[in-house]
Amino acid sequence: MPTVTSWTDPLADTRSLVRFRTSTVRNPRRLRVFALVLGSITLAAMVVPAFLPGAAEYQSGYAFQFFIALPAIYTGFLLLAAMSSIASGGGRELVPHDEAVAWPVSPVVDHLGALLMAPLNIAWLLQAWTLLGATAYVVGPGPLFFAECLAVLWLLVATAVAQVLSWAMEAVRRGPHGVWVARGLGAVLAVAGAALVATGHVSAVLDRLPTVKLISVQAGLTQGLSWAWPIAVVVLLGALAAAVLLGIPPARLALSRPSHDQARLETGAYQARRNPGSDLVAMMRIDRSSVWRAVSLRRGVLFLALAPGLIALSGDLEWRMLTILPGLVASGAALLFGVNAWCLDGRGALWRDSLPADPSTTFAARTLVLLELLLVSSAITLLLAALRAGRPEPAELAALLCTWVVVSLQVVSLSMRWSVRKPFAVDLRSPRATPAPPLSMVGYSARLAVSTTFTGLLFSGLAQVGEWRASVLLAIPLAIFAVVRLLRVRHVWLEPVERSRVIATVAA
Repeated sequence: MPTVTSWTDPLADTRSLVRFRTSTVRNPRRLRVFALVLGSITLAAMVVPAFLPGAAEYQSGYAFQFFIALPAIYTGFLLLAAMSSIASGGGRELVPHDEAVAWPVSPVVDHLGALLMAPLNIAWLLQAWTLLGATAYVVGPGPLFFAECLAVLWLLVATAVAQVLSWAMEAVRRGPHGVWVARGLGAVLAVAGAALVATGHVSAVLDRLPTVKLISVQAGLTQGLSWAWPIAVVVLLGALAAAVLLGIPPARLALSRPSHDQARLETGAYQARRNPGSDLVAMMRIDRSSVWRAVSLRRGVLFLALAPGLIALSGDLEWRMLTILPGLVASGAALLFGVNAWCLDGRGALWRDSLPADPSTTFAARTLVLLELLLVSSAITLLLAALRAGRPEPAELAALLCTWVVVSLQVVSLSMRWSVRKPFAVDLRSPRATPAPPLSMVGYSARLAVSTTFTGLLFSGLAQVGEWRASVLLAIPLAIFAVVRLLRVRHVWLEPVERSRVIATVAA
């Protein structure tokens, strides 16, 4: 069969791969419902805030405060999109790497696929909804359509620019001495950010950003439509086209080079350690090594542990507001592999199951390693955020610690439940691998985000009560409920038929 067209028509290839991915959905009806729900939420975020009390009232309402914060919100979307994409190695894969080996998928198709897959991420969606809602509240119902057009164009431009930066960083990382160069660049950016925060120049930098002009055009729409709006549309469309095209050369360069991180981990020699004292310790040692020797997991854990803490550090958050961070970090860390925990073994799952170890020991080891990962990563975030939070009150400290423990147990119990009920065969060796298909990942993300955010807000309210025992009394039943749900999942795992189904799926 000739493949000349496939090599020269990336748009046709991209459409074919998108149709292929959608055809593999287990329940097409659920896909349509999912698209309808996402569209409804997005439309509500774009319209409802414009009709809230105080919208577009700069003199007496909160609209002026949102107007001042909008440039930072727009810039923050770009920065977080770029950081997330860099941590995942250039974006998400439209087709898994091992499945695309036999197909003539060019780097251009991979780049376009990464752009299409970027919005299928709960972090991207939450930031986009926040940006659209803040814009609607600032401009009000009158010029809402024109202002939201600019906001949507900015979302597309920021996503495309983030992909350019991530592909460029991946090309650098895969070049000569690329790992050390990438780490050096990261260190320089971290030092520069710390210097801005320490010297108090963050506001001055934000005032000079191009997003200030964009927000000015949107705010000017409240006085009537002018030539500034079509000019801004043309500029954003040009920037979008340029960013999409500029992403092709670094994508080609990155994908033409081998991944040094992945090659070093897979071909390196590791010195044997002392024999473990028990089967549980041996299993946990294997699982920890599997996490830290997977490029996508290692980068993701470091990003989740440091990025929210640094953002909170620059924002000077109060202690009662820090209760949101443990759930945010725990949910993100679980999405690295926890929602499909047995895929960590991959093809080695058959070997793991043949070992003379009790199945309950295997379940306990995987659960404890996941819980350990969530606790440690969120602890790093909280330590960074606490540096500028001042001295906490006993009630605030108790609420934060209870949130830290409760949300970690909640996320572990949910993750292990999904891992047993709905496993997927995934190869986590790729730097851009995800433990489940994109649509499933969005569903998992939404469920975890709702659960952990509600728990964080609940304990944030208790932190203002002034009595530390209130947080402890609430944490006890919540923790017990999470543990009971985890024990039910363990009972299912101990069933030979169910365990065989999970192992056969992830090892496929």
